[in-house]
Amino acid sequence: MVDITHKKNTLRVATAEAVLAVSKETTIEAIQNKTVPKGDVFEMSRAAGLLGVKKTPELLPDCHPLPIEYAGFKFEIKGLEIKISCTLKTIYKTGVEVEAMHGASIVALNMYDMLKPLDKGVEIGTIRLVSKKGGKSDHHKVKASLSAAVHVCSDTISKGEKKDRAGKEVIKSLEEWGFKIVNYTIIPDEIDQIQVQLQQQIKVNTSVILFVGGTGLSPRDQTPEAISPLLEKRIPGMEEAIRKYGQDRTSYAALSRSVVGMIGNSLVMALPGSTKGAVESLNAVFPEALHLFDIIKGAQH
Repeated sequence: MVDITHKKNTLRVATAEAVLAVSKETTIEAIQNKTVPKGDVFEMSRAAGLLGVKKTPELLPDCHPLPIEYAGFKFEIKGLEIKISCTLKTIYKTGVEVEAMHGASIVALNMYDMLKPLDKGVEIGTIRLVSKKGGKSDHHKVKASLSAAVHVCSDTISKGEKKDRAGKEVIKSLEEWGFKIVNYTIIPDEIDQIQVQLQQQIKVNTSVILFVGGTGLSPRDQTPEAISPLLEKRIPGMEEAIRKYGQDRTSYAALSRSVVGMIGNSLVMALPGSTKGAVESLNAVFPEALHLFDIIKGAQH
């Protein structure tokens, strides 16, 4: 299976369609009048579709088991064709497109089985995905004008006693989202030096200013104390999202003091100094956080 542990739970919706064609008007009449010998075609096929949706991961090896929190089936008769629609919803890390297509196809197959004694010309036609919502398809794209600066706050790295890994991985993630990296520095965890770097980036209107390290509870962890007094607007929701995402992966994330806020049009973040913690903190809020750059320009939520 594909590793999806880095993804966030979001609302995922998918609608799929299948088309079943009969060869006689009397077949349509039997369906509508509920006189098909095997029973109510639509209701029995709807039940079959629900079973099909639930059993998708048992039949397709790479499908992840996921909670189906809504399943809806609709039937539309046009002449000798019946359009079957299957809509599914889940709040999970991956989408329900395959499950919706499987549900629609099982409904069509069950209808075929129920109708074949009446109509030897029954055929199953196109099965297709109509729409999906959630996941990558809804992510904001980085505009060419957005820039980022990464400052690693570490006494040992600034002295050359250790090599920086976290900052470089953060840069890699930002570049994958399309940010232009305009500055990368390594500084000791000193309040005055952190504030100098922050003020310099504010002067040149850097879109995202990241400080990696110094968010723990040791005596030298001072990054939040350096940044917090300069923030004009805190963003508690992003801070909570970072900690929640981290705690889903390690209980030690509760000890982090990540800080997020705005100064003018710049997003400022203090992230953990561990490589895993820094990257996971970014994954917790990006790329969805890019929407704030539309909001500060007057766009609606």
